[in-house]
Amino acid sequence: MHPSELRERLARLVRAEQPGRLIRGSLPIPGATTPPVPAAVLVGFVLGAAPSVLLTKRNERLRRHAGQVSFPGGRIDPEDADATAAALREAEEEVGIDPARVEVLGPIGDFLTGTGFRITPVLGALPHDLIYRPAPAEVEAVFRFPLDVLLDPAAPRRERQERNGVLRDVWVWPHPEHHIWGATAAILVHLAERLRAE
Repeated sequence: MHPSELRERLARLVRAEQPGRLIRGSLPIPGATTPPVPAAVLVGFVLGAAPSVLLTKRNERLRRHAGQVSFPGGRIDPEDADATAAALREAEEEVGIDPARVEVLGPIGDFLTGTGFRITPVLGALPHDLIYRPAPAEVEAVFRFPLDVLLDPAAPRRERQERNGVLRDVWVWPHPEHHIWGATAAILVHLAERLRAE
């Protein structure tokens, strides 16, 4: 897909979404007494001859979500103006992406996780020549997930996993090196469905 076509499809997708609306996600952890924590992630589409989506593998020593594949992102802090500001700040802190090099396309609806987060994905276009500088304390690897795999309706599969004593069916995407599941996989499934419909 040509970069200009991908950019236009993503822009139409953002225009059709309703930011703040809950798209999908699991119920909060049984017994949770606090509201979900607002968070934001940058879903960076790397433009070029072979478009892809930027993903990271979190450091294995982190207290939360250790070793999981994710988008750059995290909690929305009080000083963040909005979800977009939080996603850009986190992407700069985690992988060294200069916010000025991100063409922000906008937020889509939210995803509620079983771990108590309400995530706002912020879509952005990234140049293919970006050099990433992962923060070693947070990020173990930075890699690209090919757009052609994302758009393949046969690629993702459902897998049953037990977390905190609860069985859940989760999405899993194929990758030769990384296990892509959970909220990251669910966001990718939503984007794939919407992009294929464009």
